[in-house]
Amino acid sequence: MSALALARAGVPVTLFERKKYPFHKVCGEYISNEVRPFLENLGVDVESLGPAHINNFLLSAPSGNTITSPLDLGGFGVSRYTLDNYLASLARQAGATIREQTPVQELRYQGDNFLLTLANGEAHQTDFILGSYGKRSNLDRHLQRRFFRQSSPYIGIKYHLRTDLPKDLICLHNFKDGYAGISAIEEDKYCFCYLTTRANLKASGSIAQMETNILSQNPYLAKIFREAEFLYAQPEVINEISFASKTCVENHVLFCGDAAGLITPLCGNGMAMAMHAAKIASSCILNYLSGQNNRDELEKTYTRQWQQAFSQRLQTGRLVQQLFGRPVLTEMVLHTLKRFPAGLRFLMKQTHGQPF
Repeated sequence: MSALALARAGVPVTLFERKKYPFHKVCGEYISNEVRPFLENLGVDVESLGPAHINNFLLSAPSGNTITSPLDLGGFGVSRYTLDNYLASLARQAGATIREQTPVQELRYQGDNFLLTLANGEAHQTDFILGSYGKRSNLDRHLQRRFFRQSSPYIGIKYHLRTDLPKDLICLHNFKDGYAGISAIEEDKYCFCYLTTRANLKASGSIAQMETNILSQNPYLAKIFREAEFLYAQPEVINEISFASKTCVENHVLFCGDAAGLITPLCGNGMAMAMHAAKIASSCILNYLSGQNNRDELEKTYTRQWQQAFSQRLQTGRLVQQLFGRPVLTEMVLHTLKRFPAGLRFLMKQTHGQPF
């Protein structure tokens, strides 16, 4: 999104991608409709991808106890496999250079620009870097980012599948020390993605056994594992998912998306936040290039605007995460929310923004 926005404005931009499009990513693949104005402004035709339109939410406890609520803004479901490939093609058409299968090994800020060292030994010089490489990377170690030194117990696992759930519904199913989300995407498929701990996996011995022993204690999840058609031979898996606080500017690099801060997946809004960060970052760079500020002012402006947009959401997400994943506490929260249904909508509003 950052590359597309900058290229549309006529800025020479190169995107380095470690993999080759299209590819799957561990992601809930639900996007809040708050992103619609930004997408339309950039000429992104989401409807051409055949997304699912999602307007309702269901939350279940491990026992199968549930609560439902409409989604105020609603959203849409589309796979990263399809969406990222489409966005990359739009960025190319707008003039961006995209270097696939080209990992960045190191970066150094010197003078008033950066020197990148690619994995193949090639050097690349640039004025600005937007770091949007996800939750955790060797570049974080290279940059000595503080969060990287903290171990995290969380792992994420994702499948695509076919099932008979309503296409306008996103579900969040809790189980011991974890939760799973499922919602429709394109081509009559569903994204099924869950977060749990290495301790759960270690106690079970394998992902399949963990799904049988632990996740399937929730009857909704048991039904999915029993009846759904799983479309992957093996799931996508990611380790060391950290919700620790990060900074959105370090070593003069502007970070976007999960590289800047990861909202807990149960809040279901990471993709919209990443797109919003792309808008903020690209706007700051365009202001710099038009002579409105210097680098120091750019970095301070980006930090201030990023924190105004997301810091409260991230804090709320960490708080909400503590309420779920533990059977007894989850049951108590659901019981309370059933008595005060406005509370659920209030929590959802705290983790979502306004259209931008």
